[in-house]
Amino acid sequence: MNKKIIGITMLVFLLLVSGCTPSPDTKTEVIQNTEEEAKKTVIIPSLQLDETYYRTILPYEESASRGFVVSNMATKYDVKEVETGLLRISQNVYSPDKYLFQEGQYLDTTTLRDWLDRSNKSKGGLNPSDEGLTGEEKAKKAPVYITHIVEQNYLIKEENTVKLAGISIGLALNSIYYYQKEAYGATFEEQLTQAQIEENGKKIAEEVVNRMRQIDGLQDVPIVVGLFKQNSRNAVVPGTYFTYSTAPAGKNVSDWKPNDEEYVLFPTANSEENYRDLDTIFRNFKQDVETYFSNYTGVIGTGYFKDKQLQKWTITIPIQFYGTSEVIGFTQHLAGLVKDHFNTSMNVEVQVNSLNGAEALLIKKPGEEEPFVHIYTQ
Repeated sequence: MNKKIIGITMLVFLLLVSGCTPSPDTKTEVIQNTEEEAKKTVIIPSLQLDETYYRTILPYEESASRGFVVSNMATKYDVKEVETGLLRISQNVYSPDKYLFQEGQYLDTTTLRDWLDRSNKSKGGLNPSDEGLTGEEKAKKAPVYITHIVEQNYLIKEENTVKLAGISIGLALNSIYYYQKEAYGATFEEQLTQAQIEENGKKIAEEVVNRMRQIDGLQDVPIVVGLFKQNSRNAVVPGTYFTYSTAPAGKNVSDWKPNDEEYVLFPTANSEENYRDLDTIFRNFKQDVETYFSNYTGVIGTGYFKDKQLQKWTITIPIQFYGTSEVIGFTQHLAGLVKDHFNTSMNVEVQVNSLNGAEALLIKKPGEEEPFVHIYTQ
């Protein structure tokens, strides 16, 4: 695929509605491809909603492998995190203030299907050969290591052009290999060690970068590669990226950096053992919430940790209310509990849901004493 070169042709005003309203003089740049065979007009929004968000060129171009991720990941939680986690890693290399985001345009479904196969079944297969092995032997000698590859493109604007300036690749790796001893038989598990995952993940990363260097336009583009460790199939929290490396222009990956991220479910034995103080805070909040109504109300929390420090608490509360007034009363009560139980340094989001969908949302950002409250109306 050829590298896209785009020239600026004009400026237009665009009103963006995204939760906040920009000032009337907010502008976006309209740019047009200069290549005769692929002329098109795209837009660069000038409004950046948050320093952690990349501006995305419009109209939005879907990845060449769009939708392929769903069938390859262990859980719906991993489907989301393998992409959002790669965005966070990319911010270490590609500053959101300078770079523009675009979904991956170089690796299509056919290529990924070939790469994700076993080496004895596809020419480009990155997983080990299972030729002559039974189900149990595969688990011991040749488990499937890589299940998906995520590509993200990062562009920069230079004078009258924007061009590809970097690529990020996320390699989704199994933490558990599931197999059957007999066709249509029971499913068994083989736990993969961290050493296995890391060793094979890094080998695969080198081969992926080597292959991408052979794609037209990617020879001299920096490539960030992250290794994502999937969670088990029955997990209710996602896995995380545990290491990443940057291949400079024209080179391969070498210097790997640790990425200490973790998602923890509250309240559990794990949260009580590893984060006792936070676990106590959450259990007290949960107890107070569940005393509001006589019927049972479940409260589940997911804590996102970076370098062992809590970055955000996402709390889900499923309810079975029947009237709007009940929802309003419960949400008002929740707002007081959030203020009382979580100190001003904490980032907390509470989602109240019913069978009808989202009922209420409470958000308390660090530095704020009282949460922002929104009640959804039908």
